Amino acid sequence: MSEELIPENPEQETEENEAEEAVKQRKNGLYPGISDELADNMKSGWADTEQHGLQPIAQAEHTAARRAALSARFPGERLVIPAGNLKTRSNDTEYAFRASTEYAYLTGDQTQDGVLVLEPKNGGHEATLYLLPRSNRENGEFWLDGQGELWVGRRNSLSEAEQLLNIPTKDVRELTAALTEATGPVRNVRGHDPSVEAALTDKVTAERDEELRVHLSEARLVKDAFEIAELQKACDATARGFEDVVKSLDKAEATSERFIEGTFFLRARIEGNDIGYASICAAGPHATTLHWVRNDGDVRSGELLLLDAGVETNDLYTADVTRTLPINGTFSPLQRKIYDAVYEAQEAGIAAVKPGATFRDFHDASQRVLAEKLVAWGLLGDLDVDKVLELGLQRRWTLHGTGHMLGMDVHDCAVARTEAYVDGVLEPGVCLTVEPGLYFQADDLTVPEEYRGIGVRIEDDILVTEDGNRNLSDTLPRQADEVEAWMARLKG
Repeated sequence: MSEELIPENPEQETEENEAEEAVKQRKNGLYPGISDELADNMKSGWADTEQHGLQPIAQAEHTAARRAALSARFPGERLVIPAGNLKTRSNDTEYAFRASTEYAYLTGDQTQDGVLVLEPKNGGHEATLYLLPRSNRENGEFWLDGQGELWVGRRNSLSEAEQLLNIPTKDVRELTAALTEATGPVRNVRGHDPSVEAALTDKVTAERDEELRVHLSEARLVKDAFEIAELQKACDATARGFEDVVKSLDKAEATSERFIEGTFFLRARIEGNDIGYASICAAGPHATTLHWVRNDGDVRSGELLLLDAGVETNDLYTADVTRTLPINGTFSPLQRKIYDAVYEAQEAGIAAVKPGATFRDFHDASQRVLAEKLVAWGLLGDLDVDKVLELGLQRRWTLHGTGHMLGMDVHDCAVARTEAYVDGVLEPGVCLTVEPGLYFQADDLTVPEEYRGIGVRIEDDILVTEDGNRNLSDTLPRQADEVEAWMARLKG
């Protein structure tokens, strides 16, 4: 990784540079400074690359509708929704930037430091998107600063962004002064941009800001047509990623779970923006750890692989799919017994997803099946199923809830009110996961020894439709015989 050519001595900057905001200096650069001649040379001789006549992005119509709904909910109030800033990974390297979900949902933009402001006007709101303009050529920012154009790539001009996003734009460097001087009620989505929060410190309250954040979470409970198409795209790409993994299991056996992680990641980067969350590539006993993301263990023939992974699309919608696969392509009798129990529980859960059902219904349906199996296997003494469920005893081996909302966040709508989420009623456009599991820890002395170290989860992404549901990830087989046939076909 190259080092920026930042001058150490600010006194050697040109007069033009001094009139501009100073470019960040870097200690221990190899060049002691910049000559006036070089500074002048770098200012000129560049072609005009401004783009004209750009068409709005595919979701511009949808983001406009989302902003209109938000405007109607908070009339007469200034609303501030930041994208967020770069976060340092180590020293002068940063994590890959991911815009805040609220900001991307309302704008379609994904650039760092952006801020959407809805100003109350004429009974509604006027939207302005505050963005960084293209990096400055007069003060050398474009080639000297670590975030300059020649270091990290060209960003859109304000005019280009306005055409693409169909939102009026301004220079974000003017925003904090404008917010400091603003009057009237203001709400801000906190936790993303400290400079915005500092400018609004005496104008907002935690309670009112939280109301805005909760509303934006609940607004995403029902997906529009664009979002549904993105989720389907994410699921389709994820299915291809799972196929890639099956084809490369022999290489994973020769290395580790990290080969599986890397194989799926390649598909995510080819067909999307990234993975939607850290992939769980849990082989053998690691499958009993719910969020095993170290992915540094052995992959052994005869054991199971629990793969929980999802592709995030370029518009930031993620799939969340789990399959539990026999590494050698064939379930053992005990593995199949446990797998079939989870499959039956998932079938019951998916059947319970429909308009008018409560969010809890699919969880209850799946848990009842698993409790029945655990009782039948003699793991809960002489208790009946109803008593087991009343006391929650099945949770020793089922552990987690049976699903969650899905969208731009893998655990979408997470700050929605309880009455709107887990106590809410399903309606068409809701997308959620159904993912029951059974996990027998390697050190669990309450189960027969042969059960220990076996973990099984099956997870699919389910869209509520007008007449029931649609499994967005159904291109991946779930039934045990179909899984074995699919693996045999892929392995050739």
